[in-house]
Amino acid sequence: MKFGLGIMFAIGLFAQSLTTVEVVSKPVDRFVTLTAEILPYQTSSLAARVNGYIESIEVDRGSTVRKGQVIARLSAPEMTAQVAEVQARLLSIEAQVLESKSKLAAAESTARRLKAASLTVGAIAANELVLAEEGGKAAQASLKALELSRSPIEAQVRTLKDLESYLVLRAPFDGLITERMMHPGSLAGPTSGPLVRLEQLNRLRVVVAVPESNVSSIRMGQRIGFTVTGYPGESFGGVVSRIARTLDARTRTMAVELEAMNVGGKLAPGMYTEVKWPAKSGQTTLLVPATAVASTTERSFVIRVENGVARYVNVRKGPAQGELVEVAGALAAGDRIIQRATDEIREGTKIPAR
Repeated sequence: MKFGLGIMFAIGLFAQSLTTVEVVSKPVDRFVTLTAEILPYQTSSLAARVNGYIESIEVDRGSTVRKGQVIARLSAPEMTAQVAEVQARLLSIEAQVLESKSKLAAAESTARRLKAASLTVGAIAANELVLAEEGGKAAQASLKALELSRSPIEAQVRTLKDLESYLVLRAPFDGLITERMMHPGSLAGPTSGPLVRLEQLNRLRVVVAVPESNVSSIRMGQRIGFTVTGYPGESFGGVVSRIARTLDARTRTMAVELEAMNVGGKLAPGMYTEVKWPAKSGQTTLLVPATAVASTTERSFVIRVENGVARYVNVRKGPAQGELVEVAGALAAGDRIIQRATDEIREGTKIPAR
């Protein structure tokens, strides 16, 4: 009795192995893993534009700053003295202008009275009227000369005031101080190097070197996923925002920038990054159950059922797509194959319809 049950069980397993399925064809998205570089969205090394001694630096490494916030204050006594000197000269010129305007007004008034008096015969000498008119012209010329001399001094005051404003360094954008290079008491200037380094880290640039074979898959606005080794198991994403449109002649790659929002501040420039880049998206391929591919030391094959007879078809296995696997070989969509292939099913075996 036990012997009979064993035979029935074996027959049942064999019958199960002869279940057939169809080869299916559908579009499959493919991806390649590329390395990328994370960069700040903006970066600036803040240096003094005029020579001066650092009075104070209001920030340090790790400080968060807002646009327009004071970063450092410098002092330049020579510049302060120069501004005071030029302002004094301007005040002197303005005083002379006021005096010249008074003289002009007086000369014009005298000329008007003399002209009115000259209407009465013998009231004044003709020479007096001429002298008064010439005096008015001279006063007017003097006023014009003073006003012309005032303009360059005013421009000089504005220039010095602008330079004086450079003694206060302000943040050009919101960001984080990532490095501080100088301290109070140091002499700073255009040639002394930066005081601090400011980076915008709430938005980042993820620069991907895309191989020439994959540039056709680049799409502006496309969202691309990436991972960083610092946060295993977490995924991040960015949007394709800038494309170089030219290949690097040495590496045959095209630089593509993803713009990523740094939510939570987890990401940092310099992190090792791997990007899941789409390659040949939507390409149609043949899929079969993973169990339908049998492998030996010599080949991999599926067993196609042709007119009720088993036929071996050599295939190459590709990436898995869930419970299915990609295959390439002399197959076509709709072919019937054994769901659980094994070399125990000999080629030419009669396969009952199922």
